[in-house]
Amino acid sequence: MTQSAKNGNTAKNGQSGKSGPNASYVAEDLVCTAGDGVELAVRDHGGAGTAVLLVHGAGRTLVDWERAAPLLATGHRVLAMDLRGHGRSGDGAVPWTFELAVEDVRAVLTACGIPRAVVVGHSLGGMVAVRCLEALADVVPAAVNLDGHGMGRPEQYLGLDPEWVRERLAEARKLAEQAGGRAFDAEALAGVIGYQVGMAGELGIPADVMEAGVRRALAETADGRLFLRPGRQQAGELQEAMAGIDLFGRYRNVSRPLLIARALRPNPPVPGVPSWFDDLMAAYVEGLRHDLAELARTQPQVTVAGVDATHAMVLERPEEIARLVATFVAGAVNGER
Repeated sequence: MTQSAKNGNTAKNGQSGKSGPNASYVAEDLVCTAGDGVELAVRDHGGAGTAVLLVHGAGRTLVDWERAAPLLATGHRVLAMDLRGHGRSGDGAVPWTFELAVEDVRAVLTACGIPRAVVVGHSLGGMVAVRCLEALADVVPAAVNLDGHGMGRPEQYLGLDPEWVRERLAEARKLAEQAGGRAFDAEALAGVIGYQVGMAGELGIPADVMEAGVRRALAETADGRLFLRPGRQQAGELQEAMAGIDLFGRYRNVSRPLLIARALRPNPPVPGVPSWFDDLMAAYVEGLRHDLAELARTQPQVTVAGVDATHAMVLERPEEIARLVATFVAGAVNGER
C-alpha cells in the first residue's frame, strides 16, 4: 500500500486566513493518494504543535472548517480533509464504510508525514473520529466527536414507543437516500445556493463560507446536470453505515481520551419533512442527554460537553469550537485529564 502527497492545483492554494490573531496564516491544498488509488483532497492549515485532523459531516466538505481551522493553527498543526465521495476527493470502486474512512485517515496522515494526530470530526466526521480512536491506536492518541450521533437506537427516543420509532427511522432513512445526489439543472444552481445561504443567515453563518461549501460539493452527471456530492449510490451507503454503527457500545470501550459534544439548541425547521419529525428529534435529544450524562459519569476516558448552537456548531461557533478542542487536546495529550 502506498501513499503520496502532492501540491494541488486549486485556486485556494495559498488562501489567507480570515479569522484569529494569526495574520500570517496561509493554507495549502494537497492531494493524498489512498491505498486503493483514490485521491483524497486535503487542506494543510499549517501551524505547529500537536497535530489535529479535521473531518466534516455527511454531504459537507472541508470548507466547513474554514473559520475554526485558523484559530486552531495558532497552537496546533492543522489539516482538514474531504472524505471520499465528498468535495474534491474521489469515490472509489468499493462501498463507503467506516473501515474505509479510517484507512483514508491513515493514508492522509502518512502522506503528510504526521505520525500522530488527534482526529476531530463533526457529525459523520465525529463518528469517523470514534472509529479512528478504536482502530488506529498507534496513530490517534485522542479524538473529538462534535454532535456525530447518527439516528441512534429506537430505545434512545425517550417517551416514544420503540416500534413506532423504528418505523419512523426507516422512513427517515428512505427520505435521506432519495434526497442524496439528486440531480438538478444548471439553471437551478442559484436557487440551491440561495436556499443554503438563507439558512446560514438565520444561524449567523457567513454567506461566502456557505456558498463556497456548496460549490466545492458540486459534481456533474453524464447528461450535464448537477448534483451535490455524495452521489445517489454513496448516499445510500453512508446511510447504511451510520445505521449499522453502535456508537454507545463503542463509547463504553474506549481506552484513550474522547471528547463528545452535543448541540444545545434545536435545528431550524426544514421545509418538506414529515409532521412527526420534530417530535421524533425532540425525544432523541432527551435520550442523548440522558445517555451522554450517564456515559460521562461511568467512563473515565470520556468527556461530554454542550455547545450553545444547533447541529451546525462548527460553522456557527468557530471560536467556541476551537477553544473546546484546544483545551481538550492539551489535557488529553499531556495527560492532564
